[in-house]
Amino acid sequence: MKSLPYFCRGEVIRGFGRGSKELGIPTANFSDSVVDNLPPDISTGIYYGWACVGNGDVYKMVMSIGWNPYYKNSKKSMETHVIHKFKEDFYGEILSVVMVGYIRPERTFNSIEALIAAINSDIEEAKVKLELPEHLKLRDDNFFKSAPSSSLPLTTATTTTNIASTSQMILNGH
Repeated sequence: MKSLPYFCRGEVIRGFGRGSKELGIPTANFSDSVVDNLPPDISTGIYYGWACVGNGDVYKMVMSIGWNPYYKNSKKSMETHVIHKFKEDFYGEILSVVMVGYIRPERTFNSIEALIAAINSDIEEAKVKLELPEHLKLRDDNFFKSAPSSSLPLTTATTTTNIASTSQMILNGH
């Protein structure tokens, strides 16, 4: 995929409520405006990369992009699992991510246990791949240093990218 690495950020919104409750794997969801602005060559499936909430630390992440066939969603979503234990939810915060690689296409599963096992396998694969030097360097990218604070109004441009709204901010190649 020629669009990788892909840089994007947006406000964390409430999703379907399944990540933490049903799967035990919490996810942060982007709004439709972020999902709708993905480049055409970013296909559905599971990706790995780096994520930062607000101006916090940068952590490894895995992201599902698509319709989640097990749940038969009618709406495409981007659900990010940050590989870190947070003390509380961060709805309304700005999530900045760099998608650096692709793990697999999305697929359906025969059981919730099989889905959970696949997600955990994706997480382990992401942890290993993100240790590669070409991926490690993106953890320290200036993109994360320019992350807006959630206390800023969402209608104010907060980086040198001159994009008008952080809630709809999509960056690539910053």
